[in-house]
Amino acid sequence: MLSRPFFLAGALAGATTVARAAARRRRRIDFAGRVTLVTGGSRGLGLALARELAAQGARVVICARDEAELSRARVDLARRGADAVAIPCDVTDQAEVRAMLEHIRERLGPVEVLINNAGAIQVGPVGAMTLEDYEQALRVHLRAPLLTTFGVLPDMRRRGEGRIVNIASVGGKISVAHLLPYSTSKFALVGFSSGLRDALAREGIYVTTVCPGLMRTGSPRNASFKSRHRDEFAWFSIADALPLLSMPAADAARRIVEACRDGRAELVMPLPIAAAVKLQALAPALAADVLGLVDRLLPGPGGIGADSRPGSQSASAWSPSLLTRLSDEAAERNNEVVP
Repeated sequence: MLSRPFFLAGALAGATTVARAAARRRRRIDFAGRVTLVTGGSRGLGLALARELAAQGARVVICARDEAELSRARVDLARRGADAVAIPCDVTDQAEVRAMLEHIRERLGPVEVLINNAGAIQVGPVGAMTLEDYEQALRVHLRAPLLTTFGVLPDMRRRGEGRIVNIASVGGKISVAHLLPYSTSKFALVGFSSGLRDALAREGIYVTTVCPGLMRTGSPRNASFKSRHRDEFAWFSIADALPLLSMPAADAARRIVEACRDGRAELVMPLPIAAAVKLQALAPALAADVLGLVDRLLPGPGGIGADSRPGSQSASAWSPSLLTRLSDEAAERNNEVVP
């Protein structure tokens, strides 16, 4: 008697899987010749994404605030055979974003693929964080994607197709006390991104929300650290370097570009991070207890208090060291340090 319902449930699940696979194939695009903008593309994950897109034939545009970094990134891409365009731009400034998009439109045509990747990280205990830290995080992780998205949408709507990728974070799914401004702003980005997908899919514009865990980009040395900044930098940079906790930037970029190509709704990676997000959803009280324990193991208040130092000024016996070797190598590879 029970076999028939189980059979029907299995058949329905199979049909759903087949239908979703077919829909993905219909949505799939080829990046060759497409004008693609990567914000924060001068280093780290942004540069890795630009490399991957260029390898697939995209006409890549990268932007960032630091002109020297941009120049090095453009040379890096040229050595790989990519004729990338590098534009200095503060993506939190509406006038600069408008000027950049107009420059791209005149030189290459309208943006067809937008990857909102620009980011900033502040690390430290809750008591060391100021209102300005939260405001800065929201400017970079919410205002900037709003400005660039609203800037490219009219052209995408006229064409009836487009791709927008918002690089959020596992911090936008699971809040971490020592990354609270960052997590707050990434939660906001996840909400904007997922709702925007629902609104635009009918127009052929697919929005992908990406929530990665730690990636070996070498970025800790350019993050901001507060309170006992050397201890904060040590735990963050060591975690960023451990193979079981982090993934190579090139692998992350490949998976993100693949998700964009297929028009996927969301990408949470790697697998342990996806499992942690599911645990948070299924057992929030247990997850809160675990995170509370983790917080007690992290550095307490003291040191420089609410002042901040970049990771490059927060070295200690622990970092850089053999424990951070993979992250240090990634920093050189991904333009996080001056050669």
